Parts: sequence; C-alpha cells; structure tokens
Amino acid sequence: MKKRTLSIGTFNLYNLNEPGLPIYSDRDGWSREAYRRKIAWTQHVIGLLRPDILGFQELWHRDSLKTALQASGLADDYDMLVPDDADGQKIVCAAIVRRGLLEGDPDWIVAFPERFLLRSTGDDPQTPEISVAIESFSRPVLHFRIRPREDEPAVQVYVCHLKSKSPAKVYREAWFHEDEDIYKKHQNNLGAALSTIRRTAEAAALRFLLSEEMKGTRTPVIVLGDINDGQHSNTANILTEQPRYLVGDSKGGGDVSLYTAQTLQEYRSTRDVYYTHIYKEFRESLDHILVSEEFYDNSRRRLWMFDGMTVANDHLDYDDHKESGTSDHGVICATFKHRPIKVEAREIAEGGT
Repeated sequence: MKKRTLSIGTFNLYNLNEPGLPIYSDRDGWSREAYRRKIAWTQHVIGLLRPDILGFQELWHRDSLKTALQASGLADDYDMLVPDDADGQKIVCAAIVRRGLLEGDPDWIVAFPERFLLRSTGDDPQTPEISVAIESFSRPVLHFRIRPREDEPAVQVYVCHLKSKSPAKVYREAWFHEDEDIYKKHQNNLGAALSTIRRTAEAAALRFLLSEEMKGTRTPVIVLGDINDGQHSNTANILTEQPRYLVGDSKGGGDVSLYTAQTLQEYRSTRDVYYTHIYKEFRESLDHILVSEEFYDNSRRRLWMFDGMTVANDHLDYDDHKESGTSDHGVICATFKHRPIKVEAREIAEGGT
C-alpha cells in the first residue's frame, strides 16, 4: 500500500451503550427510541467523514458501535478495534481503521509505566515534598499500528480519554462524612483539584510512554482523543512538550514533540472558530489530534503535510443531546498529504512547483 492521503478523526460518542443498560448512576440507561436516534446520528457522522482512522471515546458496548458502523454501510471498509470485554459495564476507547492499514494487534494500556514516578522533595527549601500515587489510566489507552505506505515506517497510534474536569465526588469518601460540617462547603474545589491531579498524572504517564517510543527514533506517532483540556492547557503542554511552530521556509522539528492539528489549522485560517465542547456558554477545545514531526510541515523529517481540518460542531448549539442522539462533543477530522521533504526539495531543484 502506498497511500497519498491520510485522514484521522476523533469522536466522543457520549455514552454509547445498548438500550436498557445502566450508565453511571442512571440505572435505566438509554430507551430504545433514544438508542435508535444515537445510532442514526453516529452512523451519519461516520458516513459523512469516512476517515482512514476514527478514534472513539465513551463507548460502553461493542455491539453498539458495530450496529452504527453497519448502519453507515461501511462495515466492510473498516476493521473495528474494540476490547473483548466491552459489554456495557464500563467505558472504553475504540477505533475503526480502514482495511489494509492495520498492522499487528491492538492493545489497551491500563497500567502506568513501571518506572513512572511523580515524586519530588521540592526545588527549594520553601517547597514541600510531593508524591502522587496513581498507577493506572481511568480509561485504558488504545494503542495500535498502521502502515499507510509499505516503503515507510509504521505509524504508532494512541487513542486516549483523560480524566474530565468534573469534580471528583468527595462526598462519597469516609473522611468527608467524618467531618462533613467542614468539608461540605469545600467539596467542589477539593473535587476539582483531585480531578486535575488525576488528569495531569494521566497526561504525564502517556507522555512517558510516548517519549520512550519517540526519543532517538524516526517513529511517526499520532495521539488523538478527548484530553478534557484546551489547546494551551498544562495537560496539552505535557503531551506535546510545547514545540516551536515555525513560519515561512524555516525547517526544524522536535524529536519527541507533538504538534496539534488545531494549531496547524490556525496557521491556515484568518479566524479561530475551533471548539468541541460548550459548558455554561463557554466554548473550548477538549478533543485533539496530535502528530509527531513526521506530520509537521516545517520538519526536516516530514513525511506527511497537513492539508486541513474539519470540525463538526453545529449540534453543540443545542443542549438536547439526550433527546436528539447527538454527542456533547464536536467531531474533528484532519487530513494529511504524503509529501516527504526530500520530494519537495527535488521538485524545487528541478524547477517544479
């Protein structure tokens, strides 16, 4: 296979589960009618985008995704990557991959890397010691390989769903009940702090895995999913390592850097209208496609050139997702053209365009 374009999307399914199965504290789950609307909208989005890779978050049951994919009429075009135990009892990350691209078997990463530590005695005498004891991802990270071109290295793909900003429910904790008069008025900020710590730890653990994969290698990497934080957040900065974006004909690229499709799109736009989530009328981007230097236009080691991104988010204007079957997240899709830097240099030398 020698693909000339590669399209990549990410899609939070908003608790896609079989009808009647519980979702969190909702013991009744989706009614059959609500489920029918969710399947109808999900298959419509899949059929509209038809990307080479589409990562999913908030999938509960493998049969639900299978039903949506079959309804789109594209089931024969894709391999569906869903863990065997996705039976409606928990949230998983999943993906569909265009037939012929997948290389090897997918795996779902639960545990943090063995040597990963978040522990410090402080940077100066005024800084207290800190230790964070989190050992696994809230939502296992899906990892798989694709080979869009047989003459180039396989691309490592990670689909993630990091801890949300919703405050942890500390009112369930024993320490909360032991002194409820004190803690009740602080439950939101304490819960939000715990969620932030967990999300930050997950980002750092994933970054640890990525750096092990990327450092000193020419391994192309794609990370996509719902990181539950914005483009310039600390969460995103940890994942990307804050690379420098170059302009004009400058060439660079970072060995372990990841570049956000959102920023790449902004370099081509006169206006930033990118958002994938609305909360209390605040529009922000929680869903991201991050790519290594092999997909960065100004990289000396570029293999693929960014060709644009779409954001399906009109449905976010209406807070009726449980009734309409839509997601509470936007769906993003980025396209890249195969254009290695050596090809461009040769064309320029020969007087081409």
